[in-house]
Amino acid sequence: MRVFIGIDDTDSLEIGATGRSANELRKLIEDKGWGKTQAVTRHQLLLHPDIPYTSHNSSMCFIADISEDCYEELIAAAGEFLQSTSAPGSDPGLCVAVEAQIRELAVLMSFGFKAKEEILTKEDAYQTAAQCNIHLSEHGGTGEGVIGALAGIALRGSGNDGRFQGRMELKAAGEIMLIGDILAQSDIDEVQSIDGELLAADEKLILGEKVKSVLLDGKKKLLVYRQNDRWHTCNKKQLKAY
Repeated sequence: MRVFIGIDDTDSLEIGATGRSANELRKLIEDKGWGKTQAVTRHQLLLHPDIPYTSHNSSMCFIADISEDCYEELIAAAGEFLQSTSAPGSDPGLCVAVEAQIRELAVLMSFGFKAKEEILTKEDAYQTAAQCNIHLSEHGGTGEGVIGALAGIALRGSGNDGRFQGRMELKAAGEIMLIGDILAQSDIDEVQSIDGELLAADEKLILGEKVKSVLLDGKKKLLVYRQNDRWHTCNKKQLKAY
């Protein structure tokens, strides 16, 4: 069965990174033989003085296809993992949603996108999780990470939010590649301009310093922009909205 796994607030200013924790959790699941996992997405939430966060207030989510009989064991192991590995002073939260068992999907989506624009509480998160039949638990500190963990699940599930963690390994910065070659040599589904135009296989693209992909229309896409009649990969500032 397919499950969404979200975590948040596992780090401190001095120690750790939630993205690294998410990938270690992916490895744990695969090493246990419970199933296969997909790449981690980073989801930007509201930045506000009244919201405590380490650096950028982003949560992490990934998808795993697992055997149904290991579901409870996975939740227990993930909770223990967060409890034992999260940085001192962090407030880790864990969210696990079985795709086929989610109720009131619109309520879940609403929570996720509200978290990008409004201050939400743990009570809001627990109420939404219960209403939508989703596991939500805290594993240290104040447990405020449950808010971001649930929001990450919702935003990943929307298919239209988040940057895939890590950079794409193609050619060096400044080099040119055909779109067709990029699609053939990577797991990118489509190359699309920031204005929504899909690029043809014979189009040429100039690679930037950090080539990153985003989740749009349920697909892994490489976003590009046109300058001086040439296509370029988007930079960090341009991808900030994702």
